[in-house]
Amino acid sequence: MARVVGFELSSQDPEKAAEFYSKVFGWEIFEPNWDYWPIKTGEDKNPGINGGIGKGPNDYPHGTRIQIEVDSIDEAISTAKNNGAMVVRDKMEFDDFYLAYLVDPVGISFGLIEKK
Repeated sequence: MARVVGFELSSQDPEKAAEFYSKVFGWEIFEPNWDYWPIKTGEDKNPGINGGIGKGPNDYPHGTRIQIEVDSIDEAISTAKNNGAMVVRDKMEFDDFYLAYLVDPVGISFGLIEKK
């Protein structure tokens, strides 16, 4: 079963958004990497779902996406498309994982992650 492993907040002003979430919720915001500010939402004894804030691209300037970890991103993309999803950003490669963005048949955006 695929599980939610993170979230991504898209903003046109990610630094301001990071400051807001840090002040309001006490989330720990880390230095940006690839214009993406990682977020820790819990403590070791009481963990939360971690995520990040990124500068929203033109296709998704504002909003929240969950990140779903799958065993095979290629199979998940194919199955999602066969069930009415649209690929917004095809499989991208990063140091430790692959990532893709899709929109389900009712317009909800989500990310798929496959660890290397």
